[in-house]
Amino acid sequence: MRNWLQGRDLAVFHSVAGRHWPGADPLLPQLSRSANHGLLWFGTAVGIAALGTSARSRRAALRGVASLAVASAAINTVGKGAVRRQRPILDQVPVMRQLKRQPITTSFPSGHAASAAAFATGVALESKGWGAVVAPVAVAVAASRVYTGVHYPSDVLAGAALGVGAAFALRGVVPTRGQLPAPGRPPGEAPALPGGKGLVVVVNQASGTATATAAMVREALPQAEVVECAPADLSGAMEKAAGRGQALGVCGGDGTVNLAASVAATHGMPLAVFPGGTLNHFAYDLGIETVQEAAAALTAGDAIRVDLGRFRPGPNGPEGADGYFLNAFSMGAYPELVRTREHWSPRIGGWPAGVLAALHVLRGQRPLEAELQGRRRPLWLLFVGNGLFQRVGPAPGRRHNLADGLLDVRVVHGGRGPGLRMLAAAVAGPLTRSPAHAAVRRRRVRIAGLAPGTPYAYDGEVAHSGTELLIDKLPEALTVYCPMSV
Repeated sequence: MRNWLQGRDLAVFHSVAGRHWPGADPLLPQLSRSANHGLLWFGTAVGIAALGTSARSRRAALRGVASLAVASAAINTVGKGAVRRQRPILDQVPVMRQLKRQPITTSFPSGHAASAAAFATGVALESKGWGAVVAPVAVAVAASRVYTGVHYPSDVLAGAALGVGAAFALRGVVPTRGQLPAPGRPPGEAPALPGGKGLVVVVNQASGTATATAAMVREALPQAEVVECAPADLSGAMEKAAGRGQALGVCGGDGTVNLAASVAATHGMPLAVFPGGTLNHFAYDLGIETVQEAAAALTAGDAIRVDLGRFRPGPNGPEGADGYFLNAFSMGAYPELVRTREHWSPRIGGWPAGVLAALHVLRGQRPLEAELQGRRRPLWLLFVGNGLFQRVGPAPGRRHNLADGLLDVRVVHGGRGPGLRMLAAAVAGPLTRSPAHAAVRRRRVRIAGLAPGTPYAYDGEVAHSGTELLIDKLPEALTVYCPMSV
């Protein structure tokens, strides 16, 4: 049996070598070389992350690279040494197909095929669309290894199988977002609005991708009223929209969604969220990454109730209204990071501005002095999340339950090396303690002893405090349209 398989393997190799494939001679050898050391796939991952319009694209790129790394490690530590098969003899392979630099490692299994299959499978597990784009390239890379004469067909098949297995093995350890069970969220009552009839959507023209998303909203929900306005006009536009619609829609970043949530909760009407900002944390935690997903929830009338974080006094001081947050409230390094990011974002883009802001803050920030829960201490960072933030594979910080009634409180203590302390806190995760940080769950948090004018951030917006703040929650205070399959 073994001799028969080897004979068939050799026969297929010779058949490929002796056949002329129009257009393949200049293409496949170059494609094969471009995949050396995974360079083709690293470049593809960057392209997917840059061109993709949702977090799903970034997760697909990251999972593809991680799957490739697992496959490469398996090939180089076990695969190549287990079967020391010699490379094919190139006598029958046309010279113009042969690689200028021949590989010196053993033949079985094919590392290029393993990397290609692992990357394509990893991408497809997160995003079927991007997987369909990458798969033909992966197949071509695998085929090129036989075409150029550096592998037998069985080498390529074994490598591809190992690559697919590596991607699924990684998924077993780090589940994809689609594998996560739907959290226990309290269902909310909201009218079904097919075609968007009865929905008024307010769009922040200055938010991330909101302009493009507004056109998508009109296409997906042709009967919805879509109002585009400048940031200064958002509050008034939302109040008017709440008075003439059955539901309020919002398209923008987390700060814009925060404003809409306050209006919707005050008027007791459901909120529809369309991800149109740079980060879109709340929309993604709802399971909404595209306009189509939000439209499907509206059409079906699927909704849940979520908690609203509250801080008092609000941004306008003791005489003004309470402040609310859907995602997080923070003090210390983060408000300065937000301010710096917003300053540079219009000039160099959101993500580069975020990196620049982080470097600026870690170099020049001084710890905050405050009394937290009755104890005075220096703090590099105080983070209060609306619900427990958990790690989800390569994308840390997702909340499984938006109505748990709890605040996720994380503190990075003052001291030398703020960057190392924050990194340690990020690596350690929630519900842990160390000399550098602490993470606990609370129903309310009292902060006192603040210097007047101390900056704080809530859902990406920055305001300034008095001498004291009280943070708590309004349980299930807001009804939001949400796909039930999430």
